[in-house]
Amino acid sequence: MKTVFTTGEAAKICKVSQQTIIRCFDSGQLKGFRVPGSRFRRIPRDVLFRFMKENGIPTDALESGRRKALVVDDDEELVELIKDALENDGRFEVRVANNGFSAGMMVKEYRPDIIVLDIMLPDINGKDVCNLVRSDSTLDDTKIICISGMVE
Repeated sequence: MKTVFTTGEAAKICKVSQQTIIRCFDSGQLKGFRVPGSRFRRIPRDVLFRFMKENGIPTDALESGRRKALVVDDDEELVELIKDALENDGRFEVRVANNGFSAGMMVKEYRPDIIVLDIMLPDINGKDVCNLVRSDSTLDDTKIICISGMVE
């Protein structure tokens, strides 16, 4: 488990810009230390955790240390296959949705780092889901992998 974070890593965990973390560090709101002989800042895990709690930032990404993945497909067998592969990797906490509506609700609540998305969902076009995710600036770092079982 990682014990010290860079400002960039802390920004990703908090889902804010690196500049926001640097401002909080420089103003004393976020404690840490500078690497001797350089200008680089480092933030211990316990300090970052306390900062997140005090500011109402969800701490689940820091607590588990794993990336959050969302698998969206109406084919339940394929969903289980992808879910098992990601969980067996050990680096992912995985949730699933079997339709576009559930996926939309889950994206807002779960804030995944990666989405594996069936582009041809029965209730919504996967491209529309991509556009919704991309329209939310807090999800700018979310990666989307589009899949499809359709053959033209």
